[in-house]
Amino acid sequence: MAKQKSTGLLVNGSVKAAGMTFYTRQGQTVVRAARSAQPERRSRGQFDQRMRMRHTIALWHIVKVASPYFGEGVTAYRRFASQANRLAPVYVPCTGSLSGATFLLPGIPVSDGPLPTIKMWYDEVGGQPALLTNLKPENCAPRETLRLCCLRQSADGAAPRVDMHWRLMEMPTGTDHFGAGELHLVLVDGRVALVGAALADPMTGWALVLTDGDRCSSQTVVTRSTFYERYTTAEALETAAASYGGLTE
Repeated sequence: MAKQKSTGLLVNGSVKAAGMTFYTRQGQTVVRAARSAQPERRSRGQFDQRMRMRHTIALWHIVKVASPYFGEGVTAYRRFASQANRLAPVYVPCTGSLSGATFLLPGIPVSDGPLPTIKMWYDEVGGQPALLTNLKPENCAPRETLRLCCLRQSADGAAPRVDMHWRLMEMPTGTDHFGAGELHLVLVDGRVALVGAALADPMTGWALVLTDGDRCSSQTVVTRSTFYERYTTAEALETAAASYGGLTE
């Protein structure tokens, strides 16, 4: 590093002709190497984390528009990313149509708040696909409501994409209808269950969120989707890593 008093564009002293950065600090011109002498590291673990972060950012562009349940500003992204960065890495090249793809994975966070988390799992009720939960209506305050989050994986076009939609649900009062068609809530052994043919669609994911104004339960997606798995294979890893310059030891 060379330091000389700033004299316009003139820097006294001998420096390399390229690969240098010039800036002024406290009246002195500072010259530094523009590139680190340390070798670039792309281990498998580092690359996996890079892929997780890429997907987290891509998902956030969707979630920040569709979900009001992470707060606002930079804090909202941090709350989402702290959970999304734990998902399985999906491998896509750094350029091309797949570089901005989003995938429906089990565990995608859709809300983060102080209300009790609702546990959800797939089952069948009255001959219909169902999501059973541990939620008992009598444990909910009168002002608390249930909102259903639906995520759908689209494979049309050049890049796969996840879309998110919400709807307000009526708290169930009984088990009196299990008909096919529209999704609805019923009580099964005193606990809330979501029932409907749409739950069998392997390109969808679901989450019931308990809300009270701006307060909500912390929920992640339950899904039957396996579409993303084709982007978790050794072949997908090799293709994606090669586009970034390959892995290092």
